[in-house]
Amino acid sequence: MISVAKVQRRNAWRYYVRGVAFGDGRRPARQALKDAQEKAGLPPGVWMGRGLAALGLTAGQTVTQRQMELVYGQGRHPDADRMERKLLDDGADPETARLATVLGQPVEEIEKRGLTPLFAVDWVFRPQASLIVLWALGDDRTRRVIERAHERAIDTVLRWLEDEVAETRWSSGRKRAKAPALVASRWRHFDNRDGFPLLHDHLLILNRVQRPDGTWGALDTRRLYQSVVAAGTLYTLTMTTEVCEELGLATVPREVTPGLRPVMEIAGVDQALIDWSATRREQIDTALEGITDRYVAKHGRLPGERARHGLGWWAAQETRRAKKTPKPLEQLRAWWRTSAILRFGKGMVDGLLERCRAAGAAIRARASGRVDTALAAVDVAAVVFTVRRTFARRHVLAEARRHLLETLRGREFTRGLDDYIADRALASHSRLLTVPQPGRPTPAPDQLTYTADFAWPHRWWIAGTDGKPPRESSRYERARVASLALQNAIRDARIASAAQDGAPAGPQAVDHPDRDAALTPAQRAAAVHTQQQAATPELLEGRTTDPATWMRTPENLNRFAAITRAAEARRRAIADRPQPDRPDSAIAPGDQQQHQTPQPGRSGGAARDH
Repeated sequence: MISVAKVQRRNAWRYYVRGVAFGDGRRPARQALKDAQEKAGLPPGVWMGRGLAALGLTAGQTVTQRQMELVYGQGRHPDADRMERKLLDDGADPETARLATVLGQPVEEIEKRGLTPLFAVDWVFRPQASLIVLWALGDDRTRRVIERAHERAIDTVLRWLEDEVAETRWSSGRKRAKAPALVASRWRHFDNRDGFPLLHDHLLILNRVQRPDGTWGALDTRRLYQSVVAAGTLYTLTMTTEVCEELGLATVPREVTPGLRPVMEIAGVDQALIDWSATRREQIDTALEGITDRYVAKHGRLPGERARHGLGWWAAQETRRAKKTPKPLEQLRAWWRTSAILRFGKGMVDGLLERCRAAGAAIRARASGRVDTALAAVDVAAVVFTVRRTFARRHVLAEARRHLLETLRGREFTRGLDDYIADRALASHSRLLTVPQPGRPTPAPDQLTYTADFAWPHRWWIAGTDGKPPRESSRYERARVASLALQNAIRDARIASAAQDGAPAGPQAVDHPDRDAALTPAQRAAAVHTQQQAATPELLEGRTTDPATWMRTPENLNRFAAITRAAEARRRAIADRPQPDRPDSAIAPGDQQQHQTPQPGRSGGAARDH
């Protein structure tokens, strides 16, 4: 998960130099950053990005206090002091020497135009709550695996931003260029403001990059903000996959807010442990109730989905506590373990990893790890269209990564599979809306706008639980119903087509040379779809597809249910037929374009020139 903030002039950069660089703590005014970090047992910040070479820095090098002040407080070269002294020694006047160390446009010129200089963009990376619990209460190996996966996932996102997203623009946007060399610094934090576990890193991406002519200019930060969701899904998918493969775990969906997309958590981590660690969530929920009541009193209605996000941010700010004194990780982990044992017992804490492995083994036995990309493309296109109506490639790519996370349950996957699914969803199930204008530059591929021609699902109301009033179905719930109906229809068409063709049960194409012959097309269609639904049963039941929980259903709900029943009847009929003596896992690609994952892989997105 990723959140984004601005690092600007005035007091913002002081917050980062004095607070973020010190574990979100309050550093003594006259104490050097390095000394304070060593005394508190905090790791120093490190430089990252391909653009470091242009500044004479190397990846992994420690960020000093003076470099923070120069780069993120003044927009100058990190070695500006030495450069300025040399120029003064050569006879340059002080103002000329200072301006020679400025990266891009001087701060003073920006402020003269009435603008606030933006020095950097702060990207905060944090894992799911269950991974944080495992990191806090697990043994040393478990902690190292999670931290290593966390760091690699951040590095993967930064590489993706450099390859796919980052651009610099000048001349009021009339000139643009790719910016494949960013400059960033990463700062590790261990806990939240209540002292409970919250592994997260601040990645400060400098708002300065080199243009093709070697000069420095500002980033197109609008593109960065547009790509936050796609980057967040890439981070979560990459990190979760590595941890699950390394430790033998799997994921399950956990509903945080009714009607919204579930969070894929590590199977076996009890909700009580998640609630124990997520103290901020409890505080925010309590404050949100009062804020929502005031909203209803003022507007006479419940807040919509967009308004709920804004009210949630407001509640988070109201419950934000003052900074605390940082503590070393060893001391924090000892306190966390003691707190958890006192509350849940030693057996529950000590057996956490084994319970997660047992739950993961059961899920991995049920979900084989194959992806039917034809059905995945339909699912992605239907969900994005229902949620947004019009969309860009970044929205489709983010949904493709979510689909992999929900379907594979933590299993490894082929690099670039997310891009493949996104491109297929755009090519097969989307329609381009952007029309190039004569005399204007052609929009970049990731700036094109699409829509789809799926039937728009009706709204319905869902019965309240635990004494809560009924609520209107969310866009995500309507998207899941629309996607399931389309997938069932495609599966039925495949089976019917294969049955009419009378395909023999003899040898067919194979995925790999060392694999046995594949099933018939009908068996292939049924087996893959069954596996896809077996991988995510929690996402396809209850409020999402069960009409008994709806107070008012869409007019076409009965038709959807009939399609599902017919499809299941065909699946059972196919399953009862004699099958070749070979494992079900050998399913040929055929027209479904399946991707098998024989080797570990992590999605960084295939590089492409936009």
